[in-house]
Amino acid sequence: MERRTIAITVGDPAGIGPEISIKALAAFADRLAEGDLRLLLVGDVGTLQETARRLGMAAPPAITVDEIAKAPPAAILPTTPLARPVEIGQVSAEGGQQAYEAVRIAVEQALAGTVTAIVTAPLSKEALHLAGHDYAGHTELLADLTGVRDSVMMLAHENFRVTHVSTHCALEEVPKKATPQRIGRVVDLTHRTLKSLGIAEPRIAIAALNPHAGEGGIFGRHDIDVTAPLVEAYRARGFRLDGPVPGDTVFVKLRAGQYDAVVAMYHDQGHIPVKLLGFGVDTATGEWTALSGVNVTLGLPVIRTSVDHGTAFDIAGTGKAQASSLLEAIDYALDLARPAAMRDAVA
Repeated sequence: MERRTIAITVGDPAGIGPEISIKALAAFADRLAEGDLRLLLVGDVGTLQETARRLGMAAPPAITVDEIAKAPPAAILPTTPLARPVEIGQVSAEGGQQAYEAVRIAVEQALAGTVTAIVTAPLSKEALHLAGHDYAGHTELLADLTGVRDSVMMLAHENFRVTHVSTHCALEEVPKKATPQRIGRVVDLTHRTLKSLGIAEPRIAIAALNPHAGEGGIFGRHDIDVTAPLVEAYRARGFRLDGPVPGDTVFVKLRAGQYDAVVAMYHDQGHIPVKLLGFGVDTATGEWTALSGVNVTLGLPVIRTSVDHGTAFDIAGTGKAQASSLLEAIDYALDLARPAAMRDAVA
Protein backbone atom coordinates (compact mmCIF):
# COMPACT_ATOMS: atom_id res chain seq x y z
CA MET A 1 0.00 0.00 0.00
CA GLU A 2 1.44 3.37 -1.02
CA ARG A 3 1.69 5.80 1.86
CA ARG A 4 1.00 9.45 1.05
CA THR A 5 2.96 11.91 3.13
CA ILE A 6 1.43 15.28 3.99
CA ALA A 7 3.68 17.99 5.41
CA ILE A 8 1.79 20.29 7.78
CA THR A 9 3.62 23.56 8.41
CA VAL A 10 2.52 24.62 11.88
CA GLY A 11 2.74 28.35 11.16
CA ASP A 12 3.54 30.98 13.76
CA PRO A 13 4.42 29.23 17.05
CA ALA A 14 2.72 32.04 18.99
CA GLY A 15 -0.62 31.39 17.28
CA ILE A 16 -3.03 28.47 17.18
CA GLY A 17 -1.11 26.57 14.49
CA PRO A 18 0.74 24.21 16.86
CA GLU A 19 -2.48 23.46 18.75
CA ILE A 20 -4.61 22.63 15.73
CA SER A 21 -1.75 20.61 14.23
CA ILE A 22 -1.51 18.38 17.33
CA LYS A 23 -5.30 18.06 17.37
CA ALA A 24 -5.26 17.04 13.70
CA LEU A 25 -3.03 14.09 14.53
CA ALA A 26 -5.58 12.88 17.05
CA ALA A 27 -8.45 13.37 14.60
CA PHE A 28 -6.64 11.31 11.95
CA ALA A 29 -5.46 8.60 14.36
CA ASP A 30 -7.60 5.84 12.83
CA ARG A 31 -6.61 6.82 9.30
CA LEU A 32 -2.93 6.93 10.23
CA ALA A 33 -3.21 3.44 11.67
CA GLU A 34 -4.44 2.12 8.32
CA GLY A 35 -0.98 2.60 6.84
CA ASP A 36 -1.71 4.72 3.76
CA LEU A 37 -1.12 8.15 5.29
CA ARG A 38 1.72 9.93 7.08
CA LEU A 39 1.44 13.38 8.66
CA LEU A 40 4.61 15.38 9.26
CA LEU A 41 4.39 18.47 11.47
CA VAL A 42 7.03 20.95 10.31
CA GLY A 43 7.95 23.30 13.13
CA ASP A 44 9.81 23.86 16.38
CA VAL A 45 10.04 20.62 18.34
CA GLY A 46 9.96 22.30 21.76
CA THR A 47 6.84 24.29 20.89
CA LEU A 48 5.00 21.21 19.64
CA GLN A 49 6.03 19.12 22.64
CA GLU A 50 4.85 21.82 25.05
CA THR A 51 1.59 22.22 23.11
CA ALA A 52 0.94 18.47 23.29
CA ARG A 53 1.69 18.45 27.02
CA ARG A 54 -0.73 21.33 27.60
CA LEU A 55 -3.43 19.45 25.69
CA GLY A 56 -2.77 16.22 27.57
CA MET A 57 -1.62 14.46 24.42
CA ALA A 58 1.55 12.72 23.30
CA ALA A 59 3.85 14.55 20.91
CA PRO A 60 5.10 12.54 17.93
CA PRO A 61 8.83 11.84 17.57
CA ALA A 62 11.18 14.16 15.73
CA ILE A 63 12.90 12.89 12.58
CA THR A 64 15.43 14.13 10.05
CA VAL A 65 14.84 14.76 6.36
CA ASP A 66 16.69 11.53 5.55
CA GLU A 67 14.24 9.56 7.70
CA ILE A 68 11.01 10.74 6.02
CA ALA A 69 10.51 7.65 3.85
CA LYS A 70 10.70 5.38 6.90
CA ALA A 71 9.11 7.73 9.43
CA PRO A 72 6.20 6.62 11.62
CA PRO A 73 2.65 7.66 10.64
CA ALA A 74 2.98 10.86 12.69
CA ALA A 75 6.25 12.72 13.20
CA ILE A 76 7.85 16.15 13.58
CA LEU A 77 10.20 17.51 10.94
CA PRO A 78 12.12 20.15 12.91
CA THR A 79 12.87 23.73 12.03
CA THR A 80 15.89 25.42 13.62
CA PRO A 81 15.19 25.26 17.38
CA LEU A 82 14.03 28.46 19.01
CA ALA A 83 16.63 29.95 21.34
CA ARG A 84 13.82 30.56 23.82
CA PRO A 85 10.05 30.01 23.64
CA VAL A 86 8.06 32.76 21.92
CA GLU A 87 5.42 34.58 23.94
CA ILE A 88 2.07 33.02 23.11
CA GLY A 89 -0.32 35.42 21.42
CA GLN A 90 2.38 37.98 20.55
CA VAL A 91 3.79 38.99 17.17
CA SER A 92 7.54 38.50 16.93
CA ALA A 93 10.35 38.21 14.41
CA GLU A 94 11.17 34.78 15.88
CA GLY A 95 7.64 33.58 15.17
CA GLY A 96 7.81 34.93 11.62
CA GLN A 97 11.14 33.21 11.00
CA GLN A 98 9.81 29.89 12.27
CA ALA A 99 6.78 30.13 9.98
CA TYR A 100 8.97 31.00 6.99
CA GLU A 101 11.42 28.20 7.64
CA ALA A 102 8.66 25.61 7.98
CA VAL A 103 7.25 26.56 4.58
CA ARG A 104 10.70 26.55 3.00
CA ILE A 105 11.45 23.06 4.33
CA ALA A 106 8.07 21.71 3.21
CA VAL A 107 8.46 23.16 -0.28
CA GLU A 108 11.94 21.67 -0.62
CA GLN A 109 10.64 18.24 0.31
CA ALA A 110 7.59 18.52 -1.95
CA LEU A 111 9.76 19.52 -4.91
CA ALA A 112 12.07 16.60 -4.11
CA GLY A 113 9.10 14.23 -4.05
CA THR A 114 9.57 13.08 -0.45
CA VAL A 115 6.22 14.58 0.57
CA THR A 116 3.04 14.35 -1.46
CA ALA A 117 1.45 17.66 -0.53
CA ILE A 118 1.76 20.66 1.78
CA VAL A 119 -0.90 21.84 4.22
CA THR A 120 -0.22 25.15 5.95
CA ALA A 121 -1.42 26.36 9.34
CA PRO A 122 -1.69 30.15 9.73
CA LEU A 123 1.21 32.57 9.89
CA SER A 124 1.31 36.25 10.80
CA LYS A 125 2.11 38.57 7.90
CA GLU A 126 3.38 41.15 10.38
CA ALA A 127 5.72 38.63 12.01
CA LEU A 128 6.89 37.46 8.60
CA HIS A 129 7.85 41.03 7.73
CA LEU A 130 9.58 41.53 11.09
CA ALA A 131 11.71 38.50 10.22
CA GLY A 132 12.76 40.17 6.98
CA HIS A 133 10.54 38.20 4.60
CA ASP A 134 8.49 40.78 2.71
CA TYR A 135 5.64 38.66 1.38
CA ALA A 136 1.96 39.55 1.45
CA GLY A 137 1.14 36.04 2.65
CA HIS A 138 1.50 32.31 2.07
CA THR A 139 0.44 32.47 -1.58
CA GLU A 140 3.16 34.91 -2.55
CA LEU A 141 5.77 33.11 -0.45
CA LEU A 142 4.98 29.77 -2.05
CA ALA A 143 5.05 31.28 -5.52
CA ASP A 144 8.52 32.70 -4.88
CA LEU A 145 9.89 29.49 -3.37
CA THR A 146 8.65 27.47 -6.35
CA GLY A 147 9.57 30.00 -9.05
CA VAL A 148 5.96 30.62 -10.11
CA ARG A 149 4.77 34.09 -11.07
CA ASP A 150 1.02 33.68 -11.56
CA SER A 151 -0.42 31.38 -8.94
CA VAL A 152 -4.11 31.54 -8.06
CA MET A 153 -5.89 31.41 -4.70
CA MET A 154 -8.97 29.23 -4.37
CA LEU A 155 -11.15 29.21 -1.25
CA ALA A 156 -13.50 26.30 -0.71
CA HIS A 157 -16.14 25.29 1.79
CA GLU A 158 -17.72 21.95 0.88
CA ASN A 159 -18.94 22.47 -2.73
CA PHE A 160 -18.65 26.27 -2.55
CA ARG A 161 -15.45 27.19 -4.46
CA VAL A 162 -14.11 30.65 -5.29
CA THR A 163 -10.91 31.54 -7.14
CA HIS A 164 -9.41 35.02 -7.26
CA VAL A 165 -8.07 37.23 -10.04
CA SER A 166 -6.34 39.43 -7.43
CA THR A 167 -5.87 39.08 -3.69
CA HIS A 168 -3.51 41.14 -1.54
CA CYS A 169 -3.55 44.51 -3.25
CA ALA A 170 -5.33 47.85 -2.94
CA LEU A 171 -8.78 48.03 -4.52
CA GLU A 172 -7.58 50.79 -6.83
CA GLU A 173 -5.08 48.32 -8.32
CA VAL A 174 -7.65 45.62 -9.12
CA PRO A 175 -8.76 46.89 -12.58
CA LYS A 176 -5.12 47.05 -13.68
CA LYS A 177 -4.51 43.47 -12.56
CA ALA A 178 -7.75 42.12 -14.06
CA THR A 179 -6.37 41.78 -17.58
CA PRO A 180 -7.72 39.27 -20.12
CA GLN A 181 -4.52 37.27 -19.69
CA ARG A 182 -4.84 37.08 -15.90
CA ILE A 183 -8.55 36.30 -15.94
CA GLY A 184 -7.91 33.60 -18.53
CA ARG A 185 -5.19 32.08 -16.38
CA VAL A 186 -7.56 31.92 -13.41
CA VAL A 187 -10.31 30.35 -15.52
CA ASP A 188 -7.89 27.74 -16.91
CA LEU A 189 -6.59 26.72 -13.49
CA THR A 190 -10.08 26.70 -11.99
CA HIS A 191 -11.34 24.47 -14.79
CA ARG A 192 -8.37 22.12 -14.49
CA THR A 193 -8.71 21.79 -10.73
CA LEU A 194 -12.45 21.12 -10.87
CA LYS A 195 -11.80 18.34 -13.35
CA SER A 196 -9.13 16.90 -11.06
CA LEU A 197 -11.75 16.82 -8.30
CA GLY A 198 -13.94 14.62 -10.49
CA ILE A 199 -16.21 17.22 -12.14
CA ALA A 200 -16.34 16.19 -15.80
CA GLU A 201 -17.83 19.40 -17.21
CA PRO A 202 -17.13 22.26 -14.81
CA ARG A 203 -19.58 25.18 -14.71
CA ILE A 204 -17.79 28.41 -13.87
CA ALA A 205 -19.02 31.99 -13.47
CA ILE A 206 -16.93 35.15 -13.50
CA ALA A 207 -18.08 37.75 -10.99
CA ALA A 208 -18.46 41.28 -12.32
CA LEU A 209 -15.99 43.90 -11.16
CA ASN A 210 -18.53 46.74 -11.07
CA PRO A 211 -22.07 46.94 -9.63
CA HIS A 212 -24.64 45.39 -11.98
CA ALA A 213 -21.79 44.39 -14.33
CA GLY A 214 -21.38 48.04 -15.26
CA GLU A 215 -25.06 48.72 -16.01
CA GLY A 216 -24.40 49.25 -19.69
CA GLY A 217 -21.34 51.38 -18.97
CA ILE A 218 -22.93 53.71 -16.43
CA PHE A 219 -20.83 52.17 -13.62
CA GLY A 220 -17.70 51.41 -15.64
CA ARG A 221 -16.79 49.48 -18.78
CA HIS A 222 -14.37 46.83 -17.50
CA ASP A 223 -17.00 44.10 -17.43
CA ILE A 224 -18.21 45.04 -20.90
CA ASP A 225 -14.88 45.59 -22.61
CA VAL A 226 -12.68 43.01 -20.85
CA THR A 227 -14.68 40.20 -19.25
CA ALA A 228 -17.56 39.78 -21.71
CA PRO A 229 -15.36 39.19 -24.81
CA LEU A 230 -13.21 36.73 -22.88
CA VAL A 231 -16.29 34.76 -21.81
CA GLU A 232 -17.50 34.63 -25.41
CA ALA A 233 -14.14 33.29 -26.55
CA TYR A 234 -14.12 30.56 -23.91
CA ARG A 235 -17.70 29.55 -24.67
CA ALA A 236 -16.76 29.23 -28.35
CA ARG A 237 -14.12 26.71 -27.22
CA GLY A 238 -16.76 24.64 -25.39
CA PHE A 239 -16.27 25.94 -21.85
CA ARG A 240 -19.36 26.21 -19.65
CA LEU A 241 -18.50 29.74 -18.58
CA ASP A 242 -20.87 32.57 -17.64
CA GLY A 243 -20.10 36.20 -16.96
CA PRO A 244 -19.78 38.83 -16.00
CA VAL A 245 -22.41 37.94 -13.38
CA PRO A 246 -23.20 40.72 -10.87
CA GLY A 247 -21.37 40.16 -7.62
CA ASP A 248 -24.49 40.52 -5.49
CA THR A 249 -26.15 37.45 -7.07
CA VAL A 250 -23.37 35.23 -8.41
CA PHE A 251 -22.60 33.64 -5.02
CA VAL A 252 -26.27 32.92 -4.38
CA LYS A 253 -26.28 31.03 -7.68
CA LEU A 254 -23.12 29.19 -6.66
CA ARG A 255 -24.73 28.15 -3.38
CA ALA A 256 -27.81 27.01 -5.30
CA GLY A 257 -25.62 24.65 -7.33
CA GLN A 258 -25.90 26.50 -10.63
CA TYR A 259 -22.09 26.69 -10.79
CA ASP A 260 -19.17 24.59 -9.56
CA ALA A 261 -16.98 27.64 -8.92
CA VAL A 262 -16.92 31.41 -9.19
CA VAL A 263 -13.97 33.54 -10.30
CA ALA A 264 -13.88 36.61 -8.02
CA MET A 265 -12.16 39.81 -9.06
CA TYR A 266 -10.66 40.78 -5.71
CA HIS A 267 -9.93 39.61 -2.17
CA ASP A 268 -13.01 40.64 -0.21
CA GLN A 269 -15.43 39.85 -3.04
CA GLY A 270 -14.36 36.21 -2.85
CA HIS A 271 -13.46 35.84 0.81
CA ILE A 272 -16.58 37.24 2.44
CA PRO A 273 -19.12 34.71 1.08
CA VAL A 274 -16.87 31.72 1.82
CA LYS A 275 -16.22 32.83 5.39
CA LEU A 276 -19.88 33.65 6.00
CA LEU A 277 -20.70 30.05 5.14
CA GLY A 278 -17.72 28.38 6.80
CA PHE A 279 -17.38 30.37 10.01
CA GLY A 280 -19.94 29.90 12.75
CA VAL A 281 -20.53 31.98 15.88
CA ASP A 282 -22.61 31.64 19.00
CA THR A 283 -24.75 34.77 18.86
CA ALA A 284 -25.30 34.64 22.60
CA THR A 285 -21.61 34.70 23.52
CA GLY A 286 -20.00 36.00 20.34
CA GLU A 287 -17.55 33.09 20.37
CA TRP A 288 -16.55 31.10 17.32
CA THR A 289 -18.29 27.74 17.02
CA ALA A 290 -16.84 26.66 13.67
CA LEU A 291 -13.90 27.60 11.48
CA SER A 292 -14.38 25.70 8.24
CA GLY A 293 -12.97 26.34 4.81
CA VAL A 294 -9.89 25.56 2.76
CA ASN A 295 -7.40 27.75 0.92
CA VAL A 296 -5.83 26.06 -2.13
CA THR A 297 -3.00 27.54 -4.20
CA LEU A 298 -3.41 26.65 -7.87
CA GLY A 299 -0.68 26.79 -10.47
CA LEU A 300 2.21 25.63 -8.27
CA PRO A 301 4.42 22.63 -9.11
CA VAL A 302 3.37 21.21 -5.73
CA ILE A 303 0.00 20.62 -4.09
CA ARG A 304 -0.75 23.10 -1.32
CA THR A 305 -3.86 23.61 0.77
CA SER A 306 -4.35 25.67 3.90
CA VAL A 307 -6.70 26.68 6.65
CA ASP A 308 -9.01 29.59 5.85
CA HIS A 309 -8.34 31.56 9.03
CA GLY A 310 -5.57 33.45 10.77
CA THR A 311 -3.31 32.92 13.76
CA ALA A 312 -6.04 33.79 16.30
CA PHE A 313 -3.49 35.19 18.74
CA ASP A 314 -6.35 36.11 21.07
CA ILE A 315 -7.15 32.46 21.88
CA ALA A 316 -3.69 30.94 21.36
CA GLY A 317 -2.64 28.75 24.26
CA THR A 318 -6.14 28.44 25.69
CA GLY A 319 -7.00 25.07 24.14
CA LYS A 320 -10.10 26.56 22.48
CA ALA A 321 -8.82 26.48 18.89
CA GLN A 322 -10.81 24.30 16.52
CA ALA A 323 -8.99 22.15 13.97
CA SER A 324 -11.94 21.76 11.57
CA SER A 325 -10.46 23.94 8.82
CA LEU A 326 -7.12 22.13 9.04
CA LEU A 327 -8.86 18.76 8.82
CA GLU A 328 -10.70 19.93 5.71
CA ALA A 329 -7.43 21.17 4.23
CA ILE A 330 -5.80 17.78 4.78
CA ASP A 331 -8.75 16.02 3.14
CA TYR A 332 -8.62 18.44 0.20
CA ALA A 333 -4.89 17.81 -0.23
CA LEU A 334 -5.53 14.07 -0.29
CA ASP A 335 -8.24 14.52 -2.93
CA LEU A 336 -5.85 16.52 -5.10
CA ALA A 337 -3.08 14.01 -4.49
CA ARG A 338 -4.93 11.12 -6.07
CA PRO A 339 -2.92 9.85 -9.07
CA ALA A 340 -5.19 11.47 -11.71
CA ALA A 341 -5.51 14.63 -9.68
CA MET A 342 -1.75 14.87 -9.28
CA ARG A 343 -1.40 15.18 -13.06
CA ASP A 344 -4.16 17.72 -13.54
CA ALA A 345 -4.13 19.99 -10.48
CA VAL A 346 -0.68 21.50 -10.94
CA ALA A 347 0.62 23.64 -13.79
